[in-house]
Amino acid sequence: MRLHRCLSSILVIVTLAAGLSGYAQQNTAGTEWKPVADALGRKGSMQPGEVYKFSMPRSDLKVTVAGTPIKAGLALGSWVAFKRMGTDAMVMGDLVLTEAEVQPVMAKLQEEGVEQTAVHNHLLSESPRVMYMHVAGHGDPVKLATALKHALALTKTPSAAPASQIPQQNLGFDTLQVDQALGHKGKNNNGIYQVSVPRAEKINDMGTEVPPSMGTATAINFQPTGDGKAAITGDFVLMGKEVNPVIKALHEHGITVTAVHSHMLTEEPRLFFMHFWANDDAIKLAKGLKAALDQTNSAPGQH
Repeated sequence: MRLHRCLSSILVIVTLAAGLSGYAQQNTAGTEWKPVADALGRKGSMQPGEVYKFSMPRSDLKVTVAGTPIKAGLALGSWVAFKRMGTDAMVMGDLVLTEAEVQPVMAKLQEEGVEQTAVHNHLLSESPRVMYMHVAGHGDPVKLATALKHALALTKTPSAAPASQIPQQNLGFDTLQVDQALGHKGKNNNGIYQVSVPRAEKINDMGTEVPPSMGTATAINFQPTGDGKAAITGDFVLMGKEVNPVIKALHEHGITVTAVHSHMLTEEPRLFFMHFWANDDAIKLAKGLKAALDQTNSAPGQH
């Protein structure tokens, strides 16, 4: 009995120590990136791979896709992410813009040394029209953040993320069955069920590894639309040889491919990003997405 109590006490101490260590690391990281957050005028958060990421949902936009109103978390989430490269940093991101915002933002970023790596659509039949500008930079992180702030000031992107809502517990479809069908576990993010599937190989750009949290993981989002249905969108991250097998798998399962293009310029290996859309039974769609994932060199799922 004493031995049992002693072991229990040790376990509690180890658990507390681990928790305090994690808190200390998170706090230290937050302090390190505070000048960048101050320059951008927003709060970020640490992500796996030593990435500091800012999420900037376009909650100001009221967009419908094929007549379905979509939430910002489904397909309207601007973001930028920073990662240290010695004393400098790399930044990557994706800005959600109206057509009228594209040229002013591009001009400002060019003026201040942040590159554009792609400008294109992710959706079809949306109203109003939405464009996506992928950005990248390398240098002093505070200068990069300042440039991004100046560009964002030319848009109607809200200055702060909306207050976190209590996650909608019942999404109207069985998330466990979705997880089982996909072979990957998702999470409920303010009423959008989100699944991230990293690739098995490492991705490099600008001379450093680009972690999945900087946009190199396949992203799958489900927005409930009632009666067990969901609108789905996101993007598959693919090697060239995987593009057409994935198109075929999605087509066979009633999922529309809405775009195929690049997001980066100098990544190794070369990647293509395939966006998709459907609004149907959530479990049925998850099975179709799994058929497409099976055509890729994705990392195994975690349950």
